[in-house]
Amino acid sequence: MGLKRTTVMVEESDLETIKAAAKREGRAEAEYIREAIHLAALNAQSWTEQEWDIPVFDFGREVTQAEIDTSIRESISNS
Repeated sequence: MGLKRTTVMVEESDLETIKAAAKREGRAEAEYIREAIHLAALNAQSWTEQEWDIPVFDFGREVTQAEIDTSIRESISNS
């Protein structure tokens, strides 16, 4: 996908924060700005119109919150 140039007016303090983070992390300032615009675009999207392709798992019974917590903890510790 191609990129398009645009001009955006921002608070000076926000821009200074981005500049400092870019320098500290060795990233381009534009990366931060593109990421923020992408997040804003996702947020503005009407998700109710989208068809979700989320798999449904049937374990033959209700899964408890404790089982979910245990599974997450095990996944994290195995990472």
